[in-house]
Parts: sequence; C-alpha cells; structure tokens
Amino acid sequence: MDNRSIAALVIGVMLAGCTFNFPLFPGPGPLQETQISGSGKAKVLLIEVSGMISSQEGDGLIPSPGMLAHLKEELTRAAKDDNIKAVVVRINSPGGTVTASDIIHHELKAFKASRKIPVVASIMDVGASGGYYIAAAADAVYAHPSTVTGSIGVIMLTVNARGLLEKVGLEATAVTSGPRKDMGSPFRAMTPEERAIFQELIDSMYQRFLTVVQEGRPKLTMEQIKKLADGRVYTGEQAKAAGLVDEIGYLEDAVEAVKKQAGLTEARVVMYRRPGEYSNNVYSKAFAANGLAALAQMDVLSFARGGTPQFMYLWMP
Repeated sequence: MDNRSIAALVIGVMLAGCTFNFPLFPGPGPLQETQISGSGKAKVLLIEVSGMISSQEGDGLIPSPGMLAHLKEELTRAAKDDNIKAVVVRINSPGGTVTASDIIHHELKAFKASRKIPVVASIMDVGASGGYYIAAAADAVYAHPSTVTGSIGVIMLTVNARGLLEKVGLEATAVTSGPRKDMGSPFRAMTPEERAIFQELIDSMYQRFLTVVQEGRPKLTMEQIKKLADGRVYTGEQAKAAGLVDEIGYLEDAVEAVKKQAGLTEARVVMYRRPGEYSNNVYSKAFAANGLAALAQMDVLSFARGGTPQFMYLWMP
C-alpha cells in the first residue's frame, strides 16, 4: 500500500468516528452603521419596525435575529454613541403580539430615559394596534397623508377544528388536571365560562393599552381615548384631528422635526444594517442582497404551529 492509500485510509477512519457541526450557511454578522444622507458630526438614527410584531426568532435556513433582538441591538449600540443626538422610528406594521409590542414600547422608553434625546415616530402605510402602541412611546408622532392607524384594542386569535375532525373521523381527547386546563383548545367549542375568563384577560390587556396611549397623548383624557379605542382605524388626517398623532408629514419631515427638537442645524441620518444589506436613502428597506439570504427569511415552522390562542394588539380585517 502506497503513502496515498495509507493517508486516505487514515482520513476515512477519522471521518467515520467524527461528527462535524458547522452551519451550511454563515449566520448574520454584527450591525454596521450606514450613512443615508446629511453631513456633520451629529447623527440621527433611523430605526425600522416593519411587519408583524413578534418575539419570534428567524427560523429560516440561515439563523437571523428576530425583531426584538434586532431592535435591542440597535438601541444598545446607539446608547453607546454620543454622536447619536436623535432617533426616528419608522413604523409600518398592523401590530402583533401583546408582549412583543409592549417590550418594544418599553425598550424605547428606557432608551429615552437613559439618553434623554428626542425620539419621533413616523408611520408609513400602517401603524395600527401594536404599531400604534409602539408609536406612543415617541415624543411626537408623524403620519403620512395616506397612513392607516389606530385600531386600539386587543384580539384573541384561536381556531376551532372540531367540525373538520368530525368530517375525517378523528377525535382529540385531553386528560387534564382541572376543567379549565384545556380551555381555548382548537379541538372543542369554548364554553360561556371559558369565554368570560378570556374576556377578563383581554379587558386587562386593553386597559394597559389605554394607559399607554394616555401616557403618550397627555392632552387626551381617558374618556376621549376610550371613545377612540373601539378598534376602528383612522386615516392620518382623522388621527391628527382626534389627537392620536401630532403632524401629517413625510419621513423627511419627521427627520427635520427631530433635528430641530435636538437643536441640530446639520446631522447625518444613519441606519444600522447587517453586512450585505443595502440602504441608500431614508425609504430603503432592509432586503437581502442575494437570493440565498432571502430564502433564509422563510418561516418554515409557521406551517406546523398549532392552534394555541394568542393575544394580539393587531389590526386584522
């Protein structure tokens, strides 16, 4: 046996007893600052909250931070940069889960308290329910003329698959420690008592939403807010007339307003992006630079999730 054959045999034996654990595709790198426009030493940070608000991490082929992790990373980096003098939060979301919406609101309030710099929200197409909940953390809220906002309220999402199971001859049986342990199950109808329990939870979450709006809209009384908070949506103009937003304007107007609040005559507008993401103006949305990264955003596991009830600050017409 020659040296090559011996080497091949040794390598084969080694590989047979070894398990290599490395990702097929590399994960995302750390955030990098990208300048969008402007000049000077001072910076205005543009943060994006787009799509369904959720604490879920990326489940695609390439691991990716979820919305909460990404926003926390942005705020942590911004908190360490003394040149960040103001923040604009660009919102384009119909809302999402109650907890995720509340966490983002909390993080923005905590950032404001620590840095003491102005934060302005700019609502794009939609800033409804949880999207508006987040906007309420800002010092001022701008809406586009065509914005849809509002939808202040809570909805519980669940499904009832009992009829479908009966059609296919299946029956689900739950063995529980108490009569309410499986309430909300998609395999049976909800009882009036269980509906009352869920309603109490929803009422509590709704009251929290009202409190958040009152904190963000101190010129409105609680009675005025309750009249506005029946779940309906408003145009930007209607929201301004009702006192839910401060100004009608475009994203550039929100940037200029926050610069003025921060006492800046000039500033660079910056965003934090992952390597490979492209942004060249304030309307740029983070998108994959190649098809492989786009494929990584697929939420394959969403098709397998069950019918567990979810409490949502969500506009879902």
